[in-house]
Amino acid sequence: MTQTRTETLLLTDGSELRCTVAEPDGVVRGGLVLLHEARGVTDAVRGLAASLAEEGWLTVAPHLYHRDGDDEQIDSEDDDRVADKVSRLSGESVLADTDAAFSWLAQRQVAVDRMGIVGFGLGGSAALVVAASRTLGAAVTINGGGIIAPLSDGLPSLVEVAGELTCPWLGIYSEAGTGIPAEDVAKLRDAAAEAEVATDVVRYPGPVEDSGAKDPAAVADAWQRTLNWFDAHLR
Repeated sequence: MTQTRTETLLLTDGSELRCTVAEPDGVVRGGLVLLHEARGVTDAVRGLAASLAEEGWLTVAPHLYHRDGDDEQIDSEDDDRVADKVSRLSGESVLADTDAAFSWLAQRQVAVDRMGIVGFGLGGSAALVVAASRTLGAAVTINGGGIIAPLSDGLPSLVEVAGELTCPWLGIYSEAGTGIPAEDVAKLRDAAAEAEVATDVVRYPGPVEDSGAKDPAAVADAWQRTLNWFDAHLR
């Protein structure tokens, strides 16, 4: 499997942003910014970065919690700490970090129209916010919450910004295990349809983020849809 490494980027405010990076062994097809889940940079995030690199995408995952001085994985049992970390995020901080990640890709000769963003959970929500604020090639959200009520005081709700999407956007949602109501997903679909770009929302009965899920076929299908979306729009 492709190996990941950590790089440190200096931001304009003087703070340091750590990023997990994975590079293709062969030709680079484009670049992806990968946004992590609420528990931070987990092994699953590193594995996903490596898998995307194996598909030819230069992948960079900014550690969004770096301003707290503690940006690694949060213990799965520490729900209060997870909630506290999420509550501290703002649209400004997410955009500053992703701007740095996109600059890192640009420095490696990746053109803007070949840059995309993808995230799951918290990262999926942030990916949509970024895709509504920056010019990119494509975006994918996997089980992004905060559709009606924002995840933090500093972030907008997804229905609030979905109509402002600047690039083709795919939303992938699970019916079970996420706590995201079907009616919220339907409202997000309608809001995204108002954007002047291609959008799509797909729902699966069970989890799609874990290869150990009860329906591995759904997991594989969601993964392939994600790859197909970037294949179709990052060219």
